[in-house]
Amino acid sequence: MTEFTRADVEVLDRQTGFKGFYRLDVLTLRHRLFNGGWGPALRRELFVRHDAVCVLPYDPWLDRVVLIEQVRVGALDKSERPWMLELVAGLIDKDESPEQVAHREAEEEAGLQLMELIPIIRYFPSPGGSDEQVHLYLATVDSRGAGGVHGLEEEGEDIRVSLWPRPEAVAALSSGRIDNAATIIALQWLETQAAQLRASAGPQP
Repeated sequence: MTEFTRADVEVLDRQTGFKGFYRLDVLTLRHRLFNGGWGPALRRELFVRHDAVCVLPYDPWLDRVVLIEQVRVGALDKSERPWMLELVAGLIDKDESPEQVAHREAEEEAGLQLMELIPIIRYFPSPGGSDEQVHLYLATVDSRGAGGVHGLEEEGEDIRVSLWPRPEAVAALSSGRIDNAATIIALQWLETQAAQLRASAGPQP
């Protein structure tokens, strides 16, 4: 079976079409074909953005997760409820590691102190048009006292924090109430690992 690498794509031209907080590049490229030879020159627009860190806070002692809710502009045209239930998340836009971003965003968005930070997966959410990668984690937390409204006022953030028993959060996947990729992936992963996480959690701190 043919296995291609980056060397099998030739970028003929690359121009920046727009640059703001995000960037849009216009590429002309060609690539090798599975049946041999090279394909035609293709024009592709690439949304260039910082990689993201997403964290599912999980309390293994009470078997519940912490989710946040905020308005999302990407859902305005296609959802009657553009306030999305999702994970703690932030962009790697400074000289920080993904782990540092996870801890910072948990404090800013949910008022949480993360305990053990467990990598789940790193993935491309939309590789057909964006170069973003998501670093997805689960973090153990003490959820007692969690809740309220958080976020940075200077960034216009208005983030509501809610506690969900794990079975109720999973049920929200089936009903479509939770409909964003990172939260879906993390909750499905937690379903396969919850028993082990609870067994190894030890006494509640």
